[in-house]
Amino acid sequence: MAGTGVFAEILDGDVYKYYADGEWKKSSSAKTVAIINPTTRKTQYKVQACTQEEVNKVMESAKIAQKSWAKTPLWKRAELLHRAAAILKEHKAPVAECLVKEIAKPAKDAVTEVVRSRDLVSYTAEEGVRILGEGKFLVSDSFPGNERTKYCLTSKIPLGVVLAIPPFNYPINLAVSKIAPALIAGNSLVLKPPTQGAVSALHMVHCFHLAGFPKGLISCVTGKGSEIGDFLTMHPGVDCISFTGGDTGIAISKKAGMIPLQMELGGKDACIVLEDADLDLVAANIIKGRFSYSGQRCTAVKVVLVMESIADVMVEKVKAKVAKLTVGPPEDDCDITPVVSESSANFIEGLVKDAREKGATFCQEYRRDGNLIWPLLLDNVRPDMRIAWEEPFEPVLPVIRINSIEEGIHHCNASNFGLQGCVFTKDVNKAILISDAMETGTGCVFTKDVNKAILISDAMETGTVQINSAPARGPDHFPFQGLKDSGIGSQGITNSINMMTKIKSTVINLPTPSYTMGNGHSKL
Repeated sequence: MAGTGVFAEILDGDVYKYYADGEWKKSSSAKTVAIINPTTRKTQYKVQACTQEEVNKVMESAKIAQKSWAKTPLWKRAELLHRAAAILKEHKAPVAECLVKEIAKPAKDAVTEVVRSRDLVSYTAEEGVRILGEGKFLVSDSFPGNERTKYCLTSKIPLGVVLAIPPFNYPINLAVSKIAPALIAGNSLVLKPPTQGAVSALHMVHCFHLAGFPKGLISCVTGKGSEIGDFLTMHPGVDCISFTGGDTGIAISKKAGMIPLQMELGGKDACIVLEDADLDLVAANIIKGRFSYSGQRCTAVKVVLVMESIADVMVEKVKAKVAKLTVGPPEDDCDITPVVSESSANFIEGLVKDAREKGATFCQEYRRDGNLIWPLLLDNVRPDMRIAWEEPFEPVLPVIRINSIEEGIHHCNASNFGLQGCVFTKDVNKAILISDAMETGTGCVFTKDVNKAILISDAMETGTVQINSAPARGPDHFPFQGLKDSGIGSQGITNSINMMTKIKSTVINLPTPSYTMGNGHSKL
């Protein structure tokens, strides 16, 4: 169980401690932050409300620990990461239990997230040894006008202190996707977990503690964003910020100053369905892409743009599959579980009411019980409806009927997001062309014509284009990035390691040109 056994030391009475200097501590504020169970809508856990002074101490310790950690051999860093990964997998049950109770993630999916996170940490350890174990050697005479009088040695060195801020929907996986690259690269790491997901993150951090990382290298501070949020992101001790979440990231980017930023800020995930699409494949992927974890994913299908000629058939196929989705508590592994908070449910209800008032066709009755919202398919959605543009984390899917590919691209490109693109087709050429022109969060196109798919892909201005699959993040070593308001920089294990390092050059100046000569063989 959570907070018991090896995790007993992270709990003080009914309040979870924060982690600093290699110890679990109570905040001097004597205040706590309640974490509400989305299913029961009652307080499930409490965490410390850390103070700004405690943040200052964490940053000071992180700076000191990073200097020593940067001198730790790569193989040793990797060894500790492998150890943490093994401990995390060993204790997947209590971590997964927290995910179920904090964010209403279905039980099976919660375990999957923990195991996936273990694999990510181990892969990062191996990839870091490969990437950081290599440097470059340059000679000056390769540039015109120079003799070979200079040797340049380049290597990747750590940035310093990395601030990691993951979102509620993947508080373990999207935390370790920041923690592991930062550590293998020689940085120290300060984690500010989301409120919903904080206790899951604290259990995960304890696995790193048990692995034996040096004191001060990893810290985890909890508290109210209004009190320590800006203080953290604007702290002069922070050398890099890796953030996943919503438009809060835009505010952070404006305040952070001249430090590297890695941000994924969501998307309006468009799915284009053309006349030649396999509609059974379309329906299956729409269900997976929209309703997995109740639609609370940045890469969930957020809007379907379907050609009018096939819209009736597609809607009926999707409607039939929606009827088979199970609805209920996450402990029962239901397909649709409560959304994360009452405010989120209220926002969703506002979108649904707006669509009803403006004439959308409801394929099911709208049902809500507290934070639990039944899956809903909305047909005949028009561009003047809020749900056509706003990013919802919800089990509600709007369908917009279009009469041309150009109309679909125009709608996608009118979005301020540009995260990912997805094309279903046998015409890869056309899908790519259209994809490159679409300025969407996540877009997907269904068609059997591969050439058409390439064209569509080329038309979509997105960070990633998926062909013949619903939008998705991963596998975790794949690059993951967005354009426009969808983010800054690129994620994925290799890109994260590189982003959390900088290049250092050492130039050796020779008194006279030096050219290495091979040993020739000659007959005397």
